[in-house]
Amino acid sequence: MSVTFELKAEPRGDLGKGASRRLRRAGKVPAILYGGGQDPQPLVLSHLDILNQLKNEAVYSHVLTLSFGDRTESVVLRDMQRHPFKPTILHMDFLRVSADRKLTVHVPLHFLNEESSRGVKQQGGVVSRALIDIEIACLPKDLPEFIEVDLVNLGIGDALHLTDIRLPAGVELADHIVAGSEQDPIVVSIHHAHGDEGGASAETPTTPAA
Repeated sequence: MSVTFELKAEPRGDLGKGASRRLRRAGKVPAILYGGGQDPQPLVLSHLDILNQLKNEAVYSHVLTLSFGDRTESVVLRDMQRHPFKPTILHMDFLRVSADRKLTVHVPLHFLNEESSRGVKQQGGVVSRALIDIEIACLPKDLPEFIEVDLVNLGIGDALHLTDIRLPAGVELADHIVAGSEQDPIVVSIHHAHGDEGGASAETPTTPAA
């Protein structure tokens, strides 16, 4: 985790929906900081600064440095509300972190070797991604920026489920899931391109490739 993200905020005193609307019109983002056995702290951040930070996907899965007043906190971005069709951040939730307490966060997936996978390169198939991130639990020091999913050995009709994903040391799935159960969702699969005849389809993926 070589990238460092520093966010500057201000304590927020004026609360309520009307105050939030006024802040947004002024180019600000209402936010809340909670957790760590402390009282919640309402905050306000610059909308432009937040948009610039969010250009890097790593901000979603890093421990951030949040400064406000004379205080500095280590936090993670726990939730964020966006406008349904405008490029506007409506609200942000930050969670305090401590070195000895596990975090539960969503981390993006990076899919490797899609074009060179057996199902695409040799069999003319199409990759179908069902998930683009997964929820994990780990200590702050073990928090990965992303998790890699290698598709090189995946053929048409093959699929990788959530329990098939190789997690880094110190990282586990946020929920206990039994492999092969209904709660073990498909993450990615390879199927025939539309119009092809025969073979496995996107709806009937088989077991993961060896």
